[in-house]
Amino acid sequence: MKVHILGLAGTFMGGIAQLAKSLGHEVSGSDQAVYPPMSTQLQQAGIAVSRYEDDFLADAPEAVVIGNALSRGHPAVEQTLNAQQFYTSGPQWLAENVLKDRWVVAVAGTHGKTSTASMVAWILEATGLNPGFLIGGVPENFGVSARLGQSPFFVVEADEYDTAFFDKRSKFVHYHPRTCVLNNLEFDHADIFDSLAAIQTQFHHLVRTVPGNGLIICPDDDVALQDVLAKGCWTQVSYQGSDDSEWQSILRQDDGGVFEVVYQGQSFGEVRWGMTGNHNVRNALSAMAAAHHCGVPVAECVAALSRFEGIRRRMTRMGEVNGVTVYDDFAHHPTAIATTLQGVRAKMQAQSNFNRLVAVFEPRSNTMRMGLHRHSLPHAFDEADAVYAFIDPDWPWQLETSAFSKPVLVENSYETLLDCLRQTLQPGDQVVFMSNGSFGGLHQRLLTALSTTD
Repeated sequence: MKVHILGLAGTFMGGIAQLAKSLGHEVSGSDQAVYPPMSTQLQQAGIAVSRYEDDFLADAPEAVVIGNALSRGHPAVEQTLNAQQFYTSGPQWLAENVLKDRWVVAVAGTHGKTSTASMVAWILEATGLNPGFLIGGVPENFGVSARLGQSPFFVVEADEYDTAFFDKRSKFVHYHPRTCVLNNLEFDHADIFDSLAAIQTQFHHLVRTVPGNGLIICPDDDVALQDVLAKGCWTQVSYQGSDDSEWQSILRQDDGGVFEVVYQGQSFGEVRWGMTGNHNVRNALSAMAAAHHCGVPVAECVAALSRFEGIRRRMTRMGEVNGVTVYDDFAHHPTAIATTLQGVRAKMQAQSNFNRLVAVFEPRSNTMRMGLHRHSLPHAFDEADAVYAFIDPDWPWQLETSAFSKPVLVENSYETLLDCLRQTLQPGDQVVFMSNGSFGGLHQRLLTALSTTD
């Protein structure tokens, strides 16, 4: 079958393309811009990418899969409708062509979906279960964001964002998981949700799809999720977090690099890994609970996570030049920014050559652009010693620099921001770039600029 994907460059739709290719379909796609790591994956998979303005219907695709970034009025959408071409959404295609008859492990939540889903997939892989997966990032243990796998198990990052212009339900209602991780829940995606209550309604729709003989995994201290479950739950719930929970952790290093795993009151050893932050320890507990539900012994979960290599663009070390170390991170919500920086500081303070923690961020999500997090954003950077920001000059709001506890410099030009960093960074500085976009390739450009500085 010929399948054409509109919105191919997104991590989810790019993953759909790779799965369709693996199923033997002839796959092509359109988008306006493609950048690594998805451009690399598509090239390796032999999937051609065209521009939206090209006539993608000329090759007579039998199905057009439309990403949720495209709305009515978009030329490619209008062309599809006018031609009476068969079309579907990415989640619907996934459910009908991949997830049917499989043991689906779905990971949902405002934060940590990519990390937790990657951990689950790796535990299953490391214990010989060869899972399929579709993840909104690239787990370093695999090098790709999606694959079919050869077992009943399929791990999917379950996003609450809407499905498509013609289906405004959250993506995750299509997946029908047997194992469902609910990481956490905060207000986000203000472009489609009016309130936290609206998001909670969608999460309860997800809860309604989990069978009675399945399992829901949830932190014991998230009030918003407890409210969701209180609306009705027909599935066993396994809790992680406090001393009263089924799954617990005991930190052996303050940065979360070593922690003991306790399940049902019994210790199963220590995870020693390269991840940092208490949020990743909590993600790990959820991942182990999910893998254990799939049949993996707890001790094997612990051993597998000690060989977990992380996720590309989640505190990825880009390089070090003249004593300045540069990292690339995807954090773009205030909570994610705060927990990431807390983990970095806890790790870096143990290093003798540590000077400053420098945060460089680009708030570019739809929620950020609408200014919904502008009041909580400054406090997310309390752990940083210096803050640099790129703010689009066309935004309808201004960053309140006086609310930051540390010095902050705001620029509306990548070039100016790069020049400021080049001139002010010092040996021992740990620089974390934070954006859910490409950030103009600024992290790599900074390393190049530092290497040519006299």
